[in-house]
Amino acid sequence: MVSFESFLEHTGSRSIPHPTKDALDYVYEAIIKEKIAGRSGYYNLPFEEKAILDAQTYISTHQDLLQEIKYLIIIGVGGSSLGTKAIDTMLCHLACRKPIELKFLEHTDPIEICKTLQDVTCANSLFLIISKSGTTIETSSLMKYILKRFDLLDHKEHLAVITDEHSPLHKWASKHQISCICIDKNVGGRFSVLSSVGILPLMILGYETNLILKGAKEFMMSFLHRQEDHLIKKAIFLAKSRDRYPNNVLFSYSSSFKDFNAWYVQLWAESLGKIDIYGKKVGLTPISLIGSIDQHSFLQLITQGSMDKTVTFLNINRKNYSEPKIPNLKVDFLESTDFVNGTSFAKLISYQQIATMQTIRDEGIPTDQIHIDYLCEESVGILIIYFELLTSCVGKILDINTYDQPGVEFGKKRLRDMFEVQTQSPPNKDLIQ
Repeated sequence: MVSFESFLEHTGSRSIPHPTKDALDYVYEAIIKEKIAGRSGYYNLPFEEKAILDAQTYISTHQDLLQEIKYLIIIGVGGSSLGTKAIDTMLCHLACRKPIELKFLEHTDPIEICKTLQDVTCANSLFLIISKSGTTIETSSLMKYILKRFDLLDHKEHLAVITDEHSPLHKWASKHQISCICIDKNVGGRFSVLSSVGILPLMILGYETNLILKGAKEFMMSFLHRQEDHLIKKAIFLAKSRDRYPNNVLFSYSSSFKDFNAWYVQLWAESLGKIDIYGKKVGLTPISLIGSIDQHSFLQLITQGSMDKTVTFLNINRKNYSEPKIPNLKVDFLESTDFVNGTSFAKLISYQQIATMQTIRDEGIPTDQIHIDYLCEESVGILIIYFELLTSCVGKILDINTYDQPGVEFGKKRLRDMFEVQTQSPPNKDLIQ
């Protein structure tokens, strides 16, 4: 269903050693210890039924409401929104997808807020607030806005919450008797899409979420039984070559992966940009590209710019997508483009990806490839857990805490300080009110 090709087959350089069995064993055992110790709860999500059962319970008790809504609006940022958005964008072509428009309030940009809420009313919407604590300033501010604008405390059936148990947001929801689903506090936001954070909205949209978890579980079991050592090899390659190749490109050949790429960028950047146990700043920089669009922009930098990048190609088996085709149409003065006439667009983008990959490899740039036979719930579950496990393996090799984000917390504190200073200072007419 999903196949993986190793970097080490195409590095174009003998100066990068292949990892030994001892190295593979070391990383594998470190991950097993981390899982057993409960370092992060995401390891257990594919094996748990709680998210499925909680979602089924919510849906069964709100059937009348869910049959009437036109919009499902998620209020949350980062890990609270990116994973759900990624999966919906990858799977929205499936026949099971219900005609509910998924919207996200995740940005404090006033223009975007107004645009998102056009045509939205309380009666035609379900507002789903997702936050581990509720105290993230973007989420709390947007939450206050929709509570006021749509008078939601008087229409509580149109409001639901997903949060950590005993969090400030959980206490608020309990006080006001608002539907609330709790997740394990040990599941970090950017690793939470296989929890209720993703399962509830995706089930409301009609997806077979049990198959998403099934795909993730099967890959996790295969990894635990040492059938996916290519992932560990890739992690070692990326971590040990970080000074030479600090930038990691995910070049996805379908617009269906646009939001998945954004999810990957957060996962990779926020997890791996850290200070290691020796006090050294380390990290790897994720770069998101969509083919064939970015062949006409970023490809130039990859092929002839600094040789400091690795490239992972993500693509779909085009044999399963044979329509539409390019008409057998000759256009005056454009005869040079006739060589693709009669070809399916799927074949064209497939050849574009192959040509791009071969061009990059000819430059000696390390590449690998992830190939999906068919974009469905199970393959998406595999893809999600693959990148989460890869992130954990790289973090372990880098000797960092993969699951915290102190740099983000510094920014939050500075924002609070700025507002406190403003309230203590004389009014400044130049400040935006």
